[in-house]
Amino acid sequence: MSHLTILPTVLRDAALLFSTLESLQLSPRRDGTVSGFGGEHQPVDVLIRLNDGLCLGWRRQADGSLGLVGDLQRLNRSNHLAELLSTITRTYAAHLALREAADHLPGVRLELVG
Repeated sequence: MSHLTILPTVLRDAALLFSTLESLQLSPRRDGTVSGFGGEHQPVDVLIRLNDGLCLGWRRQADGSLGLVGDLQRLNRSNHLAELLSTITRTYAAHLALREAADHLPGVRLELVG
């Protein structure tokens, strides 16, 4: 039997995560619900629906981080999940670095290329 799991992440900024997901063309939504086996539901701050109909979400944790919410047993059947999460994390980190650099270099135009 599968169930929803919340995994810790290093992500902290929901707006930056949302824009990261948009840049990856993952069509994020704000304030959604991830559903699991047997009618289990978890509210999330940011939600994406994957091509196979499964959802991933992130919700604020007590320590301020954004925990990853999903039915990991079902999602693990998807070969691309680890790659997708890695891509999201790397892209988020790149966007965060650009934002922080822009804060320290006013007037300089910075962008991701690739």
